[in-house]
Amino acid sequence: MSASGGTKAIVAALVANLAIAVAKFVAFIFSNSSSMLAESVHSLADSGNQALLLLGGKKAKREATPEHPFGYGRERYIYAFLVSIVLFSVGGMFALYEGYEKIKHPHELTNWYWPVGVLVFAIIAEAFSFRTAIKESNVLRGKRSWKEFVRHAKAPELPVVLLEDLGALVGLILALGGVGLAVLTGDSVWDGIGTLCIGVLLILIALVLAAETKSLLLGESAGTEETRKIEAAVVDGDTVTRIIHMRTLHLGPEELLVAAKIAVRHDDTATEIAAAIDAAEARIRDAVPIARVIYLEPDIYSETEAAKGPDPEASPGGPAPAAH
Repeated sequence: MSASGGTKAIVAALVANLAIAVAKFVAFIFSNSSSMLAESVHSLADSGNQALLLLGGKKAKREATPEHPFGYGRERYIYAFLVSIVLFSVGGMFALYEGYEKIKHPHELTNWYWPVGVLVFAIIAEAFSFRTAIKESNVLRGKRSWKEFVRHAKAPELPVVLLEDLGALVGLILALGGVGLAVLTGDSVWDGIGTLCIGVLLILIALVLAAETKSLLLGESAGTEETRKIEAAVVDGDTVTRIIHMRTLHLGPEELLVAAKIAVRHDDTATEIAAAIDAAEARIRDAVPIARVIYLEPDIYSETEAAKGPDPEASPGGPAPAAH
């Protein structure tokens, strides 16, 4: 994800949510609508989330240090995970509480035109924000479906903004429905029901975000297309004859670690092998520019050893060697 593209979508969402939060809170004061209070807190939480994403992007740009030799690229994943926590606790749980209180202790809805007017304004503003996020995402999405894009995107900002904006639009429609039914029936319980629906929606979105960002935090490999390009770039058919095994890991959205054991000819000199490794690294970086950290280990390929299959004790996450 380009930094400019992601930042543009985040800033658009931040500006829209701040304006909407103020408008919703004013409507709550004049109408006593719990849906409007829940929605104002939702927009305020979304504004805080966008601020977190911007902060994470800034911190991720720090240079590597001896303590963190691979840099701070994963800061963006950490702050995206914090977004899901804020959305769950501040947005979803608060809306559930307000909805429950409104149903248990209903209050008369006054000056209904305030929340209706603000909700219409908010829907228009959120639609513009959502349109910006869709436009920026389409640059990276390619031919993938929206579900695949959200699930497999290595940069967390655009999927987060997309889901937030989608949740905001659906939440606004739910709030409008709750207020509208309360006005038509004269029963403010409908306002509380709309608030409960908003809370459930926010919690579901928060859970999806948490699951996806957790996967990124644990460490994901390169995508299928990137892996294919790396494999094709490593083997030159001369000194490097094959890849014995390879692993990749995203150190951040735009930084990839590549570690591979490569097969070389048994009669090659150390100088020839070193030159072949340097050439392979250059080919990898040309094919996949985000492959910035590369470790290639030369070895002699053995069909007998390969037939035994991978050694589980040599695999990350595999069983530890037995103690003697």
